[in-house]
Amino acid sequence: MASVGIAPLSGVREPNGHMVGVDKLPEEMNSMKIRDEKDMETAVVDGNGTETGHIIVTTIGGRNGQPKQTISYMAERIVGQGSFGVVFQAKCLETGETVAIKKVLQDKRYKNRELQTMRVLDHPNVVSLKHCFFSTTEKDELYLNLVLEYVPETVHRVIKHYNKLNQRMPIIHVKLYTYQIFRSLSYIHRCIGVCHRDIKPQNILVNPHTHQVKLCDFGSAKVLVKGEPNISYICSRYYRAPELIFGATEYTTAIDIWSAGCVLAELLLGQPLFPGESGVDQLVEIIKILGTPTREEIKCMNSNYTEFKFPQIKAHPWHKIFYKRMPPEAVDLVSRLLQYSPNLRSTALDVLAHPFFDELRDPNTRLPNGRFLPPIFNFKSHELKGVHAETLAKLVPEHARKQCPFLGL
Repeated sequence: MASVGIAPLSGVREPNGHMVGVDKLPEEMNSMKIRDEKDMETAVVDGNGTETGHIIVTTIGGRNGQPKQTISYMAERIVGQGSFGVVFQAKCLETGETVAIKKVLQDKRYKNRELQTMRVLDHPNVVSLKHCFFSTTEKDELYLNLVLEYVPETVHRVIKHYNKLNQRMPIIHVKLYTYQIFRSLSYIHRCIGVCHRDIKPQNILVNPHTHQVKLCDFGSAKVLVKGEPNISYICSRYYRAPELIFGATEYTTAIDIWSAGCVLAELLLGQPLFPGESGVDQLVEIIKILGTPTREEIKCMNSNYTEFKFPQIKAHPWHKIFYKRMPPEAVDLVSRLLQYSPNLRSTALDVLAHPFFDELRDPNTRLPNGRFLPPIFNFKSHELKGVHAETLAKLVPEHARKQCPFLGL
């Protein structure tokens, strides 16, 4: 793992614009094993078979006496690409349905972890896998194609939309999006045992008409097994939990909670809370707001770094980071998510019961256009298994109890 040098700093600018006197970050930090995104980039896969108008024909079914069905997809446009491959919008010619197809190069020696994960996921706030097929190129490269439900927008683009208009996102939308993000995390963490490891606004899809939110891109997702190491270079920089920056390999699903806390702060502010320019700078951005981590907090993140001498910077009060009329419940929730010690961060289920979302539980609450909220209390029994009766009563308001008959409340 390459270590990244740190450029000397004459000072650290606080969110209020004041400079904090830091001559430079300690030399020992030069040896911290922090990799930058530039180390990770690989060539973008050729968009073979994704050109507009290209038709892909595949068959599904044929098991357990089921008849085989031919399905044809016409590629319409590329909607995302990266080192993993390409995602394109396509139309099913037989049904007229629009889908998203994620096409990734498949190593024939291994099973695709994303496919294995997607096959078990079934939740209203997680993008669903319709089916999958393999395709090959002239060079005998094997591609896996995941056919997914199509959701037209991302939270990232919605934030950009409000920025362009020089407006803040309506707080009811912030509540709705955040609630659904944490509901999806509660499901994958508690019911499936999976950590997403790349929560960011680009991976949260939203239907702009209904405001239903769906978590997508499980390309980095993994079942974390206690005692088994994991790579620490994971998650996009602005949303990366501090224990990952410290190179921890035995982290928990609390890394997703940190990332989702960063997304909530971004929805409230209209811009990323910790916009680090490199792996180390990311840590500087976090220290500017949370203050210098204590020895105990560093130990909780990665015990190898307890001897480091960090610049002593005081925590910046949370209420000063947000605008004056910010609901205090919003600030309280952010402060519970963005904690250095992973075990002190709220769980996704705890977040759902937070007072910030009480407005969503009010039967009279409507969207700004007067429409009803999307279904957010349609819990399945496994989502609420083992939950305390008091919390259950909070999570499923009286007017929504008919959606959860298994509760017997």
